[in-house]
Amino acid sequence: MALEITDANFEEVVLKSDKPVLVDFWAAWCGPCRMVGPIVDEIHTEYEGKAVVGKVDVDANQEFAAKYGVRNIPTVLIFKNGEVVDKQVGVAPKNVYTGKIDAAI
Repeated sequence: MALEITDANFEEVVLKSDKPVLVDFWAAWCGPCRMVGPIVDEIHTEYEGKAVVGKVDVDANQEFAAKYGVRNIPTVLIFKNGEVVDKQVGVAPKNVYTGKIDAAI
């Protein structure tokens, strides 16, 4: 299961990470988000030790969704050294997400 990232731990988990970070911005009521969720969970398991993989529930945690201009969900952002280096809006196949992480490693 991917990490639960909140406004309270975002800076520590994402911005201060020494590894690339995949952040899935989602909401429970969002159908496409439920399609991406299991993919993100798989990536979390496969990239353990190589990258941090987590999810932000935008209904409960709006601060960083707003800061990074997340207007549509699902939106997946890839961070490296505290900066956004890639982005995927909407549902995409698993290899799109893993390719973005691989490019950041």
